[in-house]
Amino acid sequence: MEAHSRWTVWGLEASLAVTDHTMLPEAEAAVRAVVADVDLACSRFRADSELMMLQPAMAGGVTVSGMLRHLMERALHAARLTDGDVDPSLGADLDALGYRRGIISVPVPSGSPPTPATPDGAGPAAPQAVPRVPGWSRITLDGQTLTVPRDLRLDLGATAKAVAADLAAARVHARLGCGVLVSLGGDLATAGPGPAASARPGPWQVLVQDLPADPSQRIALEPGFALATSSTQKRRWTHDGADVHHILDPRFGRPAEALWRSVTVAAPTCLEANAFSTAAVVRGLAAFEWFRSEGIPARFVDRQGRTAATGGWPADSRNAEAVVSHG
Repeated sequence: MEAHSRWTVWGLEASLAVTDHTMLPEAEAAVRAVVADVDLACSRFRADSELMMLQPAMAGGVTVSGMLRHLMERALHAARLTDGDVDPSLGADLDALGYRRGIISVPVPSGSPPTPATPDGAGPAAPQAVPRVPGWSRITLDGQTLTVPRDLRLDLGATAKAVAADLAAARVHARLGCGVLVSLGGDLATAGPGPAASARPGPWQVLVQDLPADPSQRIALEPGFALATSSTQKRRWTHDGADVHHILDPRFGRPAEALWRSVTVAAPTCLEANAFSTAAVVRGLAAFEWFRSEGIPARFVDRQGRTAATGGWPADSRNAEAVVSHG
């Protein structure tokens, strides 16, 4: 028998499902412990995090813990996977935009696209803007030694939540043996068997929807698969008169133009799903053809709330369950 729990983490909803209801309390404790370990290792919003304490000395190379090393390895993997669309070196840019703890969701009405922030901070997109040297390519991680140039500041927010979901799901299954689904603010990972269906394990039933007013879709997610949704409608605020959000275009250090309300991706790991969904927001219209040519399963929702799919993602339907699988 399945069991579920919900709570708040990082200002977002966390949820947990296990296939054995007797395991729920221990499973939730394991997930909370992973989240706490990740937060202590890399939070940009607490002075006692390992990242914040070590950051002033990173130009000379610092020795990092196993957790921070893992988080950096996955962040750099996401950068390589997306050709730098996901970049862990944007901490100074986020600080300059006023991104602070407590910024959560300020929905933008459907059909009313926000005024995009641009490389120079005002007006329409500036074609003359010159892209910067990718910061992530200047970071080195040699064993336990992390070196970050003095002019860069780390922010692992684009990947750490997804890594936490992957780690938490794996830990629960390894310790308890039950099937598990962990969702941390839209980053969802699974491990072990799915819930019982006709006396044998089946897929997890997942509702794909960013905000309550957005189009929804219920899919059946095969065990061992992950989902991530990147949204330009959450974590919004006003900076210097411009409506901004937290997904930056690393070329300019400014919020990517919000051509997509949200992008949801399925992948073998939550880190990969999140990397691709974030990169899709950064690339804008070009992301759709990229995903289609690479066969990446994804669901795009545009400014008007219209949906489009790539890579075998099932069509929206109210009458049939759709399945995203390894197949």
